[in-house]
Amino acid sequence: MANDTTTAPKRGRAAAATDAPPAPQDPREAVAPLLAPRHQRTVGHLHALAAAPPQVVLAEGGAAPERMALALYWAALLNCEAPEGDGTDGARPCLACPACLRMAGGGHRDLIVLDGNKPSAEEGSFSIDNVRALRGLLGEPPREARRRVVVLVDAHTRVEAANGLLKSLEEPRPTTCFVLLAPQRERLLPTLVSRSFVLTLAWPTDADPPSPAVRGWLDALVEFIQTGGGWMERTSRKGDLDAPLAAAVVLHCQRTLADVLAGRAADPLGRLLAERMDLARLRRCDEALAAAQEALSLSPSPVNPALVMDWLATRLFLGVR
Repeated sequence: MANDTTTAPKRGRAAAATDAPPAPQDPREAVAPLLAPRHQRTVGHLHALAAAPPQVVLAEGGAAPERMALALYWAALLNCEAPEGDGTDGARPCLACPACLRMAGGGHRDLIVLDGNKPSAEEGSFSIDNVRALRGLLGEPPREARRRVVVLVDAHTRVEAANGLLKSLEEPRPTTCFVLLAPQRERLLPTLVSRSFVLTLAWPTDADPPSPAVRGWLDALVEFIQTGGGWMERTSRKGDLDAPLAAAVVLHCQRTLADVLAGRAADPLGRLLAERMDLARLRRCDEALAAAQEALSLSPSPVNPALVMDWLATRLFLGVR
């Protein structure tokens, strides 16, 4: 491994081994999504693990920004330079020392982020070429930090690259910690999950039931999947559906699908999916939800939310048949 001569993968958000890493963002802002009250238990688990960090942490659940915030918080926690007890809450990470500023801010040379949502040819993608290059880099000690942190965003999207990563995870690397980010552990290769310490973030809808507006759209979606009627008339009404509301509906559907995959089909949509879809169809449903979420979050101009939701509803309607 140490003799691998491939070039280190470049970062999207954080470069793997460049001499001029990107300017860090505000570390407190970067980790803020994790510090919501519903994640208090998960933060406590991270602090308990820090004394003897597992080589691989898998963060599932929550929303994508919350999972990324967990990875950055973990990187700062493992490398914080402040004396114990000097943090703002009486503990590390202080989010003020140079290591915290650069780890949580995404600008440290020993923070590597590979994103499965990026095209394979793009810098910072979770591609097989970048995994091969990463394996060469892992044969070297961290450049500046106590521990190198490798973050793999949505590793389930690249099966070949994930398989290539397994060899690195099989070999003890005391100075490197991996963080796998995925909506649900079931979307990852079982061999990756078996090597991981799993932390489950609370979904945004765990604390509160869906709003009346979201519930109305969910009920309409169930009706459409069952009968094929009523949905298009609803989405065609001007002003009834904006991007934030559509995104909230999609997020609830993703949580429902996670419950189905875990054997906890509680609400009407979950029971319908569990009864009418096998595992292969559930995975296609998962892909459709991810595509809808991405379309609704495009910046600066998301896709028309009515068109996105019509496409999603049609995919689900066809998926149960």
